[in-house]
Amino acid sequence: MVSLETIEQARERISRHIRITPVVVSAALSELAGTQVSLKLEHRQLTGSFKLRGATNAMLQLTQSERDRGVVAASTGNHGRALSYAAGAIGSRATICMSHLVPENKVAEIRRLGARVRIVGSSQDEAQVEVDRLIAEEGLSAIPPFDHPWIIAGQGTVGLEIIEAMPDVAAVLVPLSGGGLAAGVAAAVKAVRPDAKVIGITMERGAAMKASIDAGHPVQVEEYRSFADSLGGGIGLANTWTYPMCKTLLDDVVLVSEREIAAGIRHAYACERAIIEGAGAVGIAALLSGKLAQVEGPIVAILSGGNIDMALHMKVANGLDTIGEGN
Repeated sequence: MVSLETIEQARERISRHIRITPVVVSAALSELAGTQVSLKLEHRQLTGSFKLRGATNAMLQLTQSERDRGVVAASTGNHGRALSYAAGAIGSRATICMSHLVPENKVAEIRRLGARVRIVGSSQDEAQVEVDRLIAEEGLSAIPPFDHPWIIAGQGTVGLEIIEAMPDVAAVLVPLSGGGLAAGVAAAVKAVRPDAKVIGITMERGAAMKASIDAGHPVQVEEYRSFADSLGGGIGLANTWTYPMCKTLLDDVVLVSEREIAAGIRHAYACERAIIEGAGAVGIAALLSGKLAQVEGPIVAILSGGNIDMALHMKVANGLDTIGEGN
């Protein structure tokens, strides 16, 4: 487990490098849910997602020699963008390995930030093979997207900010993929407010953490195109940190369909005046679909990222609710 003390140390370490994001009440969702619902606006983070927190916490703990050699990571987009930004900020350089499923707008932004990009295969597991090769051949330092205590602690600072903004929170809705955000937020929230529920929300197809929790051990899943592209990818069969933490700390995992994710994106745009990507919309999707068990008390949904391709966003805003080739 990553401790509350470790998360508090991460907050101090990264405080000059990240943005403390607001927690705002949603009148529309509160009326729908019959209780106060607030939104944690992490899509307003400097790189458009929560990932900057963990990436910065990790980069700041490397030795100068490790920084000089450079860092490498597999990514579905947002971790790569965050790591590229964080590496550049301290004079290092990142190499980001991604599959062909990563949207081009995310790849382009990573290149703009000065990173070296490798596009490999059709899954995050295949991209990880390229990461392992670069570590062996070039001596780069790995900064994994989720399964590392430095990453989890950095993401856990989101939970600290939620508790401080809403001390009586009853449930936190966390987008769930590899589990770095969910594990960190759950560790922070439950250390301060043990009775609060932390609920992971993810897409129906290719939900690796949900499949692993159900199986009782990490498993591989097939990856599909999704509005929630940032939630794609496996958790790693040798997962050491996020799988046991999510299995222990999450109170539930809720699955939402592509149609429901699209509805969440539209709601955020029309009612909350927020442009968010599919992964950031899954908490709203769960609320709109009525899939959450009754919660007695305030709810906070984390809008984890806003790095959606704007042409796709326009299509969704105009009614697109399925994604496939050509969308």
